[in-house]
Amino acid sequence: MTAAPSTFLVTGISASGKSTVGDLLARRFERSAFVDGDVFLRMVVRGRAGMVPDPPPEALAQLRLRYRQSAATAESFRAAGFTVVVADVVIGELLTDYLRWLRSDPVHLVVLAPGVEAVASREAGRAGRAYGAGRWGMAGLDAILRTETPRLGLWLDTSDQTPEETVDTILERAAEARVAVGPASGQAAASS
Repeated sequence: MTAAPSTFLVTGISASGKSTVGDLLARRFERSAFVDGDVFLRMVVRGRAGMVPDPPPEALAQLRLRYRQSAATAESFRAAGFTVVVADVVIGELLTDYLRWLRSDPVHLVVLAPGVEAVASREAGRAGRAYGAGRWGMAGLDAILRTETPRLGLWLDTSDQTPEETVDTILERAAEARVAVGPASGQAAASS
């Protein structure tokens, strides 16, 4: 697909399909880059403070650093003329902060919100596990997504969609996913 460069932020809870959908979406554009938030997580090799329920201040500081770095990377690719797809768990009040760190318009926010049962099924089929003892549970993250995350952009229940169908939906409804960025972020209307 040929289009003017833009940024897509694909978010949702762990195992909601962000990386799979994000990569497939990026491949639909003639010049594109895929920015996977997990890469920034793995960059800290010593002294990492992971996100857990009731996280310590250092864990929140490192999460914000990770988000700022991925936003800066997205902006760098945009400046070079690429459409950028970022995939990461950006939920709760930090979503508005992330959108402030993006400066290049247009930005499309896509929130993947499959039901917990679909997430559990997807998690069971993955090699790595996002959920477990001492970490966030699916129900806890899903509650943050649904009750604390600003209703911005395009929210999709992808429980019964293949990743390819989800990408088709995103492209068909891209106008609904468009959000304000920079200082004006947090003011766009939500879709469902």
